[in-house]
Amino acid sequence: MTYDREAKRMVFLDVSFWKDDVRQIRKISNANPQQSDYNWATAELISWKTYKGLELEGLVYKPENYDPEKSYPLLVYYYELYSDDLHNHYAPRPTASIIFPTEYASAGYIVFIPDIRYEPGYPARSAYDCVMSGTDAVLRKYPNIDSTRMGLQGQSWGGYQTAQLVTMTNRYKAAMAGAPVGNMFSAFGGIRWATGMSRQFQYEKTQSRIGKTMWEAPELYIENSPVFHLPKVETPLLIMHNDDDGAVPWYQGIEIFTGMRRLGKPCWLLNYNGDEHNLMKMANRRDLSIRMRQFFDHYLLNQPAPRWMTEGIPAVKKGKELRYELD
Repeated sequence: MTYDREAKRMVFLDVSFWKDDVRQIRKISNANPQQSDYNWATAELISWKTYKGLELEGLVYKPENYDPEKSYPLLVYYYELYSDDLHNHYAPRPTASIIFPTEYASAGYIVFIPDIRYEPGYPARSAYDCVMSGTDAVLRKYPNIDSTRMGLQGQSWGGYQTAQLVTMTNRYKAAMAGAPVGNMFSAFGGIRWATGMSRQFQYEKTQSRIGKTMWEAPELYIENSPVFHLPKVETPLLIMHNDDDGAVPWYQGIEIFTGMRRLGKPCWLLNYNGDEHNLMKMANRRDLSIRMRQFFDHYLLNQPAPRWMTEGIPAVKKGKELRYELD
């Protein structure tokens, strides 16, 4: 065991032994035996040009036993910029909100994480340009990826982009949006429940990048709000939005969910009562990890659907029945 001063954490090292010949080295400890339970991912940095000619980078995670003759599904995750995480280690664990490349690569997926850069006023078009062109680049590089088995996943700003992307393309077979903004009009007039701060700054000045108020540019708020474009959606959508979310009011997820249901489109909403923007309770993290895997495994690995997807769970049975069982 050693202490990494820069990272400010303990590092558990394995110990090996040899006497006279280093070729006869023998490992005498096993600091992380759980690692043998996973088919670890290998990470690769790729680059491409978007449809508008912008140079971008992204990360591709492949199973350790990757076979170029085998067909693989593709799962695309994003937020803003992730290419600097090339050498990050993702230990499998119950998730607070997002997919872990190690877990999904171990299950037979290829995971792609593209960088996204934005044009002011047009976050939806920017996400489309970067994610779609990046997907094209990955398919060119790995022609054994099955283009009919591709999915999207994002949380918070990434969840918004997921909800928006499925209104702009039917290319992906399944999508999961965590804590998404669905309606920039109602979100603009809301607050961050954890702080009481008005949300208007986010649209005028920061992450949402509209650059104007909703009175100055209502057309941009409509263009960049998924709820106005739900009739175009064909992709099955899983939403997580929790009623103690202090960053994105959880009625945003409800607006997308009720809109999708009213239109007769496949959609599921997970609400973990009393939990936050990113799940804090371990039991809820385990539950989300199971349901998200079951959702993607059904659509991208052709596994049977679990009962919670085919039957739902009535409100009076929430927390009493899990319905993980596969039909």
